[in-house]
Amino acid sequence: MKYLRTAELAKAVGVHPNTVRRYVDRGILPPVERTRSGYRRFTERHLDCLRLAHQVYGQYPGKGIYQSGARIVQVAASGDLGGALELAYRHLALIRSERAQADVAAHLLERWAQGAPADATTQPLQIGQAAQLLGVSIDILRNWDRNGLIDIPRDPSNGYRRYGSQELSRLRVIRMLSRAGYSLSAILRMLIQLDRGDKTNLRRALDTPRPDEDVYQASDRWISTLNDQEQRAHKIIALVEEMIQKQAGSSG
Repeated sequence: MKYLRTAELAKAVGVHPNTVRRYVDRGILPPVERTRSGYRRFTERHLDCLRLAHQVYGQYPGKGIYQSGARIVQVAASGDLGGALELAYRHLALIRSERAQADVAAHLLERWAQGAPADATTQPLQIGQAAQLLGVSIDILRNWDRNGLIDIPRDPSNGYRRYGSQELSRLRVIRMLSRAGYSLSAILRMLIQLDRGDKTNLRRALDTPRPDEDVYQASDRWISTLNDQEQRAHKIIALVEEMIQKQAGSSG
């Protein structure tokens, strides 16, 4: 059996040696034997598990997808490759489901931007009534207002916010986009374009940060993130299948 040292394993996958050490300490890789002089001795199984982990941990796509991928790595490291393969296919299904939600929300946005109404409320509502109708908290509505996603008119007689059909339609679109995974920064970027009268390529606006915009989250470029995660999911499936074939061949 050919053994690899930490630096060799890291180089083979394109990660830093400290990443390998950290993965060993966290149990992401299977237990490692040491030589009498204390050097770790990695095998091809460790190399395969590191390649798998690199696909999962190479990008943080949000809690749900991250935890799903981490579970695959954990089960594969335990030796249950059949279980890991099943989880890998579920992982792909999860990502496709997230993408479907993102697409549906973007479609609602495009229909609304072209003039299709998204709400039929006839009488203006106060903030508590609007929050109850939309199923969100009053704090969320205030946060969206404060961060520039919407400008709510006020009743001149008492100064209270008045949520009419136009405002509620916009809020429904914002809520659906947010629940589909788009960040508030991405939604604001798109709304700024829309409010300037540009109704074209709104999906691209959701997915393309401005040159002066700081990008901190995968959801700032959610469509691109999901496309990348789907590609990674296919690679994960291929890696696990390869690991199964190797194990079957060595025991045959």
